[in-house]
Amino acid sequence: MNSCPQCQSTKIIKSGIIKNRQRYKCKDCNYFFTVNKLGKSIDKYYVTKALQLYLEGLSYREIERILGVSHVTVMKWVRKHNINRSLQSDYHPTYKILNANELAKYFSDRNNISGAGVIITELGDKFMLIKWERFRD
Repeated sequence: MNSCPQCQSTKIIKSGIIKNRQRYKCKDCNYFFTVNKLGKSIDKYYVTKALQLYLEGLSYREIERILGVSHVTVMKWVRKHNINRSLQSDYHPTYKILNANELAKYFSDRNNISGAGVIITELGDKFMLIKWERFRD
């Protein structure tokens, strides 16, 4: 619960709405106040993860599907942090979301990683495997 900005008392009650914000009244000093809107903040983990995935070659929309963050937001983060990636047209990244057991099984078959580059990144309680293969004509 909030406290009074005037006397720091926690004895406050709701007292209407002003400009779409809840108004409160302190029962100790009769001071009226509103609480500032905090806005919608995103954990820095998602910003970092989105930028890593972008550098690994995933598109904005692929990142959106994986992290659940708007592709427009990801694009703004890339611009804000001035991230540039080299565009290698002869490699194509693919990705899979796997749990620990699936990841171990994937690596037990050497054919899965033959002739490719692989990176693994944590994604909550799962793992994302990103694999690059040369385009074959």
